[in-house]
Amino acid sequence: MTQIILAAQAQGGGSISFIIMMVAIFAIMYFFMIRPQQKRQKEIQNFQNSLQEGTQVLTGGGIYGTVKKIDLASGIIEVKIADGVVIKVDKSYVFKDTASTPVQK
Repeated sequence: MTQIILAAQAQGGGSISFIIMMVAIFAIMYFFMIRPQQKRQKEIQNFQNSLQEGTQVLTGGGIYGTVKKIDLASGIIEVKIADGVVIKVDKSYVFKDTASTPVQK
């Protein structure tokens, strides 16, 4: 009888340590994966909301250009990519200010 009680107590201790370990794993994942991604997404959103004409940008399709016109109502931005070539891009696909990005040679 005492062996059964000791075995049950040993199993109960194992389940508590398992729960603690799962909470620790979730906390590690949150601080190393989820939180930095949320911070990065917030920075991108702030950049998109602060766009101005003349800003050099990089689109989601990998196109570099300069913002020529912003239509806040529809969320569409006109980007000049070459002389006489202007494309329309959704505001959510403009990710980066290329003027502040150092060019590597």
